[in-house]
Amino acid sequence: MLCLSQVTGWGVLYYAFPVLAPSISASTGWSLSEVTAGFSLGQLVSAAVGVPLGRVLDRRGPRLVMTTGSVVAVAAVAGMTAARSPVVFLAAWALIGTGMAAVLYQPAFAAVTRWYGERRVRALTAVTLVGGLASTVFAPLTAGIAQHLDWRGAYLVLAGLFGLITIPAHALGLRLPWPPHEHDPRVDHAPDAVARSRPFAVLVVALGLGSFAVYAVVVALVPLLTERGLSTTTAAWALGLGGIGQVLGRLGYARFVAVTGVRARTAIVLLAASATTLLLGLVPGPALPLIAAAVLAGTARGVFTLVQATAVTDRWGAAHYGRLSGLLQAPMAVTAAVAPWVATALAGALGGYPPVFVVLAAAGVLAAGTSWWSVPRPAPKPGSA
Repeated sequence: MLCLSQVTGWGVLYYAFPVLAPSISASTGWSLSEVTAGFSLGQLVSAAVGVPLGRVLDRRGPRLVMTTGSVVAVAAVAGMTAARSPVVFLAAWALIGTGMAAVLYQPAFAAVTRWYGERRVRALTAVTLVGGLASTVFAPLTAGIAQHLDWRGAYLVLAGLFGLITIPAHALGLRLPWPPHEHDPRVDHAPDAVARSRPFAVLVVALGLGSFAVYAVVVALVPLLTERGLSTTTAAWALGLGGIGQVLGRLGYARFVAVTGVRARTAIVLLAASATTLLLGLVPGPALPLIAAAVLAGTARGVFTLVQATAVTDRWGAAHYGRLSGLLQAPMAVTAAVAPWVATALAGALGGYPPVFVVLAAAGVLAAGTSWWSVPRPAPKPGSA
């Protein structure tokens, strides 16, 4: 059920927007920056809501949270299609952000981390493997719907599909008993102490920079490719094929974990994401190399998602995962939220999207270097001096 709801949730609430944003701007007369500001606001609200939601997830589990989130998201997307002014459009995206916090990866990761215990890496990989197909399915699907309906009609169809799939999936499929916290005497499980520690702060900075670099690429990819001469439909397919890249990257994650430590693993993934972003910024065309670069960028993005998902448990164990993950995800979501707007603004200042991708690659390199100091020292064993 989580696999099904994640591919649908990400497809409708996230990946449909890069495809429809140019049509929204052209139809309404609002600038692309104004339109993108709504999407960014949704991410910011999701970050803010995610922190208290993490405590609820720790106590109650995902069923009520995710079912309610699905209902809110359907209503919010439907309301967004009725917007006739930028203010109403922004308000609708703020409500969509509330739904995002309750239905996307954070609650899903909390659920499988608690339910699957030591098998959580395999469970997380399975959920993100299917979730990685969201762009592959929904970017072309959205482009196809938009050929027959305007953006309002397209979003209404997508909202109906989202509700039809995710509301029963969450209400009926997430009824497993919610297990108690794991306890590991080697790890300090006081969440406030962890949240105030230097490694946690460094991790927040590193993954925040990484999120900025990785997720700006998602929204900026279609404009970049159309600047390079590709049609909007072809650019949407390239974005969708990046989802296949995400799946390919995640297939090997369990083996990657087995042969790397958390410090090296985090840095390697961030450097790989930077390299693929730089490739997109430097390759002028033709279409095939650009699409191949988009797939490689998707591969790095897919592995980065699993690095995010396991960042807390790799360092501090699974106890209080919901709360610590919420605290970690909030700054990451903020940087991911402002990234599309910053990318759009930089494109205007730098004269196009290729230089933007070079800047994003540099941010990824900085994130990789910072991440090296994000691993805490092992807690002393009981009875040791």
